[in-house]
Amino acid sequence: MEPIRVPIEAELDLHSFAPRDIPSVVAEYVDAAAGAGLREVRVVHGRGVGVQRGVVQAALERHPLVVEFRDDPRSHLGATIAVLRSEPGGAGGPASGAGG
Repeated sequence: MEPIRVPIEAELDLHSFAPRDIPSVVAEYVDAAAGAGLREVRVVHGRGVGVQRGVVQAALERHPLVVEFRDDPRSHLGATIAVLRSEPGGAGGPASGAGG
């Protein structure tokens, strides 16, 4: 059976994923998005009490292709914008998040 190819878009909505899968989903999405040439992505995690936001932002902070990330001001803490490196393995410091 052939794998299903899902187009990589500039936004990932995490509502349909199990909470335990979020860190690996975010990491794989960032890899795929950078590979597709995207330089900025939006990860929708929902507002709630901030647990998923923390998990998402921790995954982004650890990812070597993430230059920086910030809360999306349009979503009242329900999404995070991440800026990706222009080239995998490129020079630069660790990711830095805004607030939390």
